[in-house]
Amino acid sequence: MMTGMRRLPVLVALVVSLALVGCGASTPDAAPTSPAATTGAEPSSATDGDPGDVLADLGLAGLTGREIVDRLDASTDTRPLDLVASVREDEVLVGDGTSEVTVPLGDEFYMSVAPYVQTTHECFFHSLAGCQGELVDAPVEVRIVDADGAVLVEESTTTWTNGFVGFWLPRGIEGEIEVEHDGRRGSVPFSTTPGSPTCVTTLRLT
Repeated sequence: MMTGMRRLPVLVALVVSLALVGCGASTPDAAPTSPAATTGAEPSSATDGDPGDVLADLGLAGLTGREIVDRLDASTDTRPLDLVASVREDEVLVGDGTSEVTVPLGDEFYMSVAPYVQTTHECFFHSLAGCQGELVDAPVEVRIVDADGAVLVEESTTTWTNGFVGFWLPRGIEGEIEVEHDGRRGSVPFSTTPGSPTCVTTLRLT
């Protein structure tokens, strides 16, 4: 479990990095932020705390990266949560404000989607602790297909307390996400290739 985790050197970098690539302020029709200065940039820690201690203190000890993402994204607690957690392409970064660890995500790519009607926000790497979408506890119909038209997801679900709903998808593909809610519908393209966002906040329902 601890293989692939690492401590990273300077707290200021942690805060700056997550501010740049996490969720921004809610605005009408916001576009996604491209992390020109942050793709590959590593948030950091100023302490020498043990990675296992960090996860244990946050109640996440013994969980895989996927289990951490699923638990935090679906949390019913009001955002922001009292921790730092950011979903990257192949790992989840988790911190307590002074120390941070990374946990690998495995073979699939995590994409969290926040459909909206009026208000959205800029986002690239999904913040499990801070991102807040417009539609909370909203029933939605979701269909995700790849570029060849193969159906990857087709289900009825409900957005979480943070206004998002997340999906584990194959890596290295492109396709389209379609969402329907309360008679409104919208769709956007997506990608799970290297450099792709894990946070989709551009899907407007009309």
